[in-house]
Amino acid sequence: MSSTTARAAPPRYDYEGRFYAGRGDVEFLDLLNTARRMFEPDPELQNLAMFYFPAWNGLVEGPTWNAWWVQNSYGPTYCALPFWQEPFVTFAQNSQDLWFDQMGDGHHVGAPPWNSVAPDGALCDCARPGFIIYKQGDGRTDLHDWGMEFTAAGVVLQCEALLIARDPAAIARYLPKLERCADFLESRRDPKNNLYLAAAAGNLLAPSFAGWKKPDGTYGHAYLAGLSITTIAALDRLIELEKMAGRAERVKLYSERRALSRQGLPLITTREGYFMKSLDPDGTPHGVFGAALHGYFEATVNHDAICFRVAGDAQAQAIYAKLASIPGLRLYDLIITNYPSLDDLYTEPKGLWEFGRWVNGGHWSTCEARMIIGYYRLGHTDDARRSMQRILAFARQFRMDNNLTHFGRDPYQPKEPINCVYDAWGVPAAFIRGLFEYLYQADRLVVIPHIPTGITRLEQRFPIRFGAKRLFFSATGAGEITKVLVNGQPWPHHDAQQIFLPYAEVPAEARIEIAFGGAAPTTTTMGAAHDSLCGSETLAGAPAIPVDLKNLAARMARIGRLHTKLTAAGLGQSYEATHAGLAMECFAVCRARFAAIDAGTITRLPAPSSQTAADHSYILTVERLCEGLEKVLETYAHAENPVKKRIATLWAETRTE
Repeated sequence: MSSTTARAAPPRYDYEGRFYAGRGDVEFLDLLNTARRMFEPDPELQNLAMFYFPAWNGLVEGPTWNAWWVQNSYGPTYCALPFWQEPFVTFAQNSQDLWFDQMGDGHHVGAPPWNSVAPDGALCDCARPGFIIYKQGDGRTDLHDWGMEFTAAGVVLQCEALLIARDPAAIARYLPKLERCADFLESRRDPKNNLYLAAAAGNLLAPSFAGWKKPDGTYGHAYLAGLSITTIAALDRLIELEKMAGRAERVKLYSERRALSRQGLPLITTREGYFMKSLDPDGTPHGVFGAALHGYFEATVNHDAICFRVAGDAQAQAIYAKLASIPGLRLYDLIITNYPSLDDLYTEPKGLWEFGRWVNGGHWSTCEARMIIGYYRLGHTDDARRSMQRILAFARQFRMDNNLTHFGRDPYQPKEPINCVYDAWGVPAAFIRGLFEYLYQADRLVVIPHIPTGITRLEQRFPIRFGAKRLFFSATGAGEITKVLVNGQPWPHHDAQQIFLPYAEVPAEARIEIAFGGAAPTTTTMGAAHDSLCGSETLAGAPAIPVDLKNLAARMARIGRLHTKLTAAGLGQSYEATHAGLAMECFAVCRARFAAIDAGTITRLPAPSSQTAADHSYILTVERLCEGLEKVLETYAHAENPVKKRIATLWAETRTE
């Protein structure tokens, strides 16, 4: 054999990961891969499965927060929805149903001590089964408005989920509820200026908004800029859903409302182009940086305007320029809510309200998620890099807490042995979604790539959801888009910045190769990372079961048999099969973690109590996934649905095997 033929082929990529591969900026590629790892069972990193909660077969805010919040889930859920697969799609919907199944109707009484009856169409601060808080639950609740911007954000999340899934039955189910929410929001429009009125704690990051403090010292309604921004984002998506449903009159109605809402925006825009926080009815602005009165910069409304494309390109650049000129907004790389301190709270800025601690200059990763989408949109990927690096420092210590105090430096609950709060997953979720910014519409998906300049090849090895279709993306080169291939064939629907994917023309599984600056497209390894790590061979070949897991072995064996039967019956992609598969994978990962700790390949946490708590969280995750699946399957025993009846039969068969 000649030396030429014996020579090994050069490596295809500088970086090879389970979820991402590529050439160029290896550090950024590794951060992308790590971000995606945090949404799958992982022996080293806290991951999404740890938020599973059997009580409602869904996700929970965290071990110390036993409910599901709108403002806290807004960033992570919005950013993760495109790449979530089952069973997390079902889990997230079950959690959001806690809001929509108990939404205000003019009769339903909220949870004590508030005991409030919310207007029709109002969503909430948070909810769990049989429990809903319609108003923000902290602070002077006697002053608090209904969850105005909570409702708008909830509409964004539910519309986004429906636009991605494209299920006509689900759209028909939720549209009436979403329309009620839209009417509730519309009730706060002032027809004189097309701005929206809200009182104390009617904002998204409540209760940092006090409304209008009148000359007599009482508080009333003011024009809240965030309510305009988030309502426009909600209407954008609701209009697309109405188009899908063929409801032309509703499309016209909501388009008119959106146009009016946009007409009001100049009144809450500063001379420099960014948005103020609010405007009092007497004309006093709040949130004009440097002003003698209320002279702070409000970050949340501004990064949301960029993220959801309410701000056009020129205004988005102006907003970012102002933000970047204020170092105090990102002392520790993560965006805080405002800088400097709020001077218009309804309480003194001390204790929980002191500057840098909570809703007055603290950090919330649900907000950081929307900021990261903004970074990508404007080409500031190094800002996104720093966000991800900072949150990973918390992740490696099992301190994924929120909010973060001391301007984003410290956990909110440092005395807990470990922290695990859903907000924190907004950072890795946005780090993924921002890369190929997905804009879901009634008839198509618009993809806007934002590949860092240091990366010359990129392969995303997991699917993005588009109805029942799965999309895999790769990119090569730099500059403007010059060529797109779909499953190897030229794709004409693109311009220099965007790719247009009409649903009717996209294959069921699509390998989408994007070339920039005249480069040749890169072949995508379709499905390389999508398949679960679980399976009977994984369980059989895993390390020995630790003592703490022995009680779970028989339980897991039965779930493994169900998974096998469902797959054989052609139900391998069903929610039930994927829930079983997730439990199996978490069990295998749990065993792998204990083996790695014993082998010294996973570094132990500094505090023994933290190590014990971290290890137990893996076991608890498996236990909860088993409990939840078993409870769901029990409800199928008398189901009329033929698929559920079949699954119940298969589950019963596993008991005697």
